[in-house]
Amino acid sequence: MKLGVCYYPEHWPEAMWAEDAKRMAEIGIRQVRIGEFAWSRIEPSPGIFEWGWLDRAIETLHQAGLHIVLGTPTATPPKWLIDAHPDVLAVDAHGRPRHFGSRRHYCFSSLTYRAECARIVEVLARRYGNHPAIAAWQTDNEYGCHDTIISYSNAARAGFRTWLAAKYSQIDALNTAWGNVFWSMEYRSFDEIDPPVETVTEANPAHRQDWARFASDEVAAFDRVQTDILRAHSPGRDVLHNYMGMFTAFDHFKLGEQLDVAAWDSYPLGFLEQAWWPEATKERFLRQGHPDFTAFHHDLYRGVGRGRWQVIEQQPGPVNWAPWNPAPLPGMVRAWTWEALAHGAECVSYFRWRQAPFAQEQMHAGLLRPDSVEAEAAGEARQVAAELAAVAGATTTKAPVALLFDYEAIWASQIQPQGKDYRGLELLIHFYSAARRLGLSVDVVHPSADLSGYKLILCPLQIFWPEGLSAKIKASGAVCVLGPRTGSKTDDFQIPANLAPGLAQELIPLVVGRVESLRPGHVEQAGPYKVTRWLEHIQSDLVPEAYTASGHGIWYHTDKVDYLACWPEAELLDAVLRRRCEALGLATLSLPDGLRLRQRGAFMFAINYEAEPLDLCDHILGADSLDYVIGGPDLPPAGVAAWRIN
Repeated sequence: MKLGVCYYPEHWPEAMWAEDAKRMAEIGIRQVRIGEFAWSRIEPSPGIFEWGWLDRAIETLHQAGLHIVLGTPTATPPKWLIDAHPDVLAVDAHGRPRHFGSRRHYCFSSLTYRAECARIVEVLARRYGNHPAIAAWQTDNEYGCHDTIISYSNAARAGFRTWLAAKYSQIDALNTAWGNVFWSMEYRSFDEIDPPVETVTEANPAHRQDWARFASDEVAAFDRVQTDILRAHSPGRDVLHNYMGMFTAFDHFKLGEQLDVAAWDSYPLGFLEQAWWPEATKERFLRQGHPDFTAFHHDLYRGVGRGRWQVIEQQPGPVNWAPWNPAPLPGMVRAWTWEALAHGAECVSYFRWRQAPFAQEQMHAGLLRPDSVEAEAAGEARQVAAELAAVAGATTTKAPVALLFDYEAIWASQIQPQGKDYRGLELLIHFYSAARRLGLSVDVVHPSADLSGYKLILCPLQIFWPEGLSAKIKASGAVCVLGPRTGSKTDDFQIPANLAPGLAQELIPLVVGRVESLRPGHVEQAGPYKVTRWLEHIQSDLVPEAYTASGHGIWYHTDKVDYLACWPEAELLDAVLRRRCEALGLATLSLPDGLRLRQRGAFMFAINYEAEPLDLCDHILGADSLDYVIGGPDLPPAGVAAWRIN
């Protein structure tokens, strides 16, 4: 476990670099990320390279004992490249190029741009690949930020046609899979197919799903160009990419297969402002962030990284990009850091070292103010660095609960939500929160992951049910909780011949006869449980555990499986999970919304997300006699405690 920071030596006079590096080390920083936006300084004109400044910056950081994550600068192609090759620009849904003047102004499908990226990455890797200060490489920066996964360029159209031909071989097979006989949408050849954009009304959902799959695969193919070069010229160094929160436009698990480490950019307050929670929740956690949203992403990216992950950008103060940008509660940056470390992060890196006084991010805080005076977060980072020794040797172990996450299901729920407020990511985090309220640690994993060793498997949004998943769940011996819409689509985006839950009927004997979405404000009562948003009409010989006044079952139960035929409100999820945990011998708690626990190896961590003090003794039996290594049972606002588990 270590701390890091993001640094941009090209933004500051060279006379400041040595003092900056010294101050970083004094705070307790061990890792520094540089270079990911520096193409115009590395290559100011085509083929003219200026290495001196970067050589000296790397050596300055190295002499201070700092390890470097060197970014490839491909998120920001310089103006001369755009002028020479305007075809590298992404194209929006209206056929307009997305122009130069900010960042991420390229199309993943542009073969011209892939060649330019390969060229700049190779010269970087050859020059610095074996430098002792280079511990890792970061490819590009935040794939897809600013809605840049999708491009409707000529290159993307051609790439999509090639991708479809490889998948279906024959055009008749595609027409059948997509159901193109409907509305006379049949094609005679792959060359007739365009991206699903600017259609008069809704485009074919199967067409849209394959377009999403293609766009996702283009990200991985683009990244592969860089990872292959970096591994060839910089052996033994980790390769990572920095993913984002709340971003599902490409399959992070697929990209993760070709990386060594998953990294992500954690901005709890910005995410809170942009997410779906009601205003009362946003006000309550205004300066803390939602207690489960950031944690969910920690567990997701641990899954994406196959156990290896880090926070490469940690919010240190007010940001500049959310609708409103409050300052964190005093102590909250420390608490966010410990939350990440508790979930298994190898490093937490703050963004950024010094607040920039110019350009688009000048309102984004850093560890230092623009005048180089320490901002509030610097002291909190220093405190964490001093506390790290208390949990030295903490390992990451498998949690008792797995939550299955499939990006393709997210796309399907966006393509055909059926209800305007049916948000797949919200449902996933809703299930995750239910487990966290019970004090449980959770792994977020892909359906293809090894499921052995888990006691409880949560499937909130497994719209596509892969062949063999039922057998794998049975073989694991785990209990499984299935959410609504399970197995409701085939891979071709059609309703299964045997209806939903399709192949998941191998786990539970029921059929979804029809579904209805419920408008906001409409509530149906099912005993003590409320039904909102979504309700399925089930046919089954099973007797439901709960049903609506009109007789529709919402909770079906067997010895190993629970099926929830509605959007489950918190009370229903709590009842289902609590009953299962009790039968499995999994100890549970009843944590308030602002208190969260997470186990890392032999240590348990508690974080107070409330703006008021909390006493662990009110929520954990025997909390006053635990073996604390950080803090104690009295948690102030943003307080952290950690103790050894016997």
